[in-house]
Amino acid sequence: MTSEQFSFPTVPYGVIGWPLRQSLSPLVHNVGFRHTGCDGVYFRWEIAPESLETFVRSFRLLHMGGCSVTIPHKVSIMPFLDGMTDQARAVGAVNTLFWKDGQLWGENTDVTGFMAPLLERDLSREMPVLLLGAGGAARAAAAGLHAAGFRNLSVCTPSDASHLVLARDFGMRPVLWAQRHAQAASLVINATPLGMRGKAEEDTPYDFRAAPRPEGMALAYDIVYNPLKTRFLREAEEAGRQGISGMDMFFRQADAQFRLWTGRGLPQAARTALEQALGA
Repeated sequence: MTSEQFSFPTVPYGVIGWPLRQSLSPLVHNVGFRHTGCDGVYFRWEIAPESLETFVRSFRLLHMGGCSVTIPHKVSIMPFLDGMTDQARAVGAVNTLFWKDGQLWGENTDVTGFMAPLLERDLSREMPVLLLGAGGAARAAAAGLHAAGFRNLSVCTPSDASHLVLARDFGMRPVLWAQRHAQAASLVINATPLGMRGKAEEDTPYDFRAAPRPEGMALAYDIVYNPLKTRFLREAEEAGRQGISGMDMFFRQADAQFRLWTGRGLPQAARTALEQALGA
């Protein structure tokens, strides 16, 4: 061992964000390491924005195994990396750090996680889709939908401005926030923090009673996974829509991370532990 690099008896992994009180990533990945026999332990690292570059230097020095990246670091971490996958470049955000040929790379598994429950359904690529939000998760959703061939895509945000770049990048139609209920969207996606456990838990970005019901399949997809059944999903199901929980996206993106780091998928025990933690 050289003075430039330390080694650990167990390989450290973790998640960085600010804050991280609600993250269930340590639960899912540590159950995964334990049940697959892979050498690893997963930590929660709260990293303030001004400490991000120092963290990446430490990550390199200690040659940690891998890292999940969440709010607010998904974009700001990119200049500190050696490379990024095409998927991460398309999204313009990174949620996973991994080693490739000795270099530190970024990937975005949010796209894989978001699209998985949609691609399992027989959905028309012409169905009208309304995306609420324009942050990192919204960009992952837009990138996934665009790559999968969905073309009837609309997007809006309360500011009536922050979604314009997203609309331009992925060929989406910008909609005024006040007009979001005017169209009959077959798939409505909440990619905002509204509904997340905490001060916004009883909020929702959409009133399904105010929107016309579309013909055929009607879906509501919430990227929020804690709590499991948000107000957005409760009201969608009351309006006769099929709900897709953010737990599906969360577990699928975590599974894609675990495969990138270990070459193995997360075991069923990890899914079970997540469901129990969320009261599913």
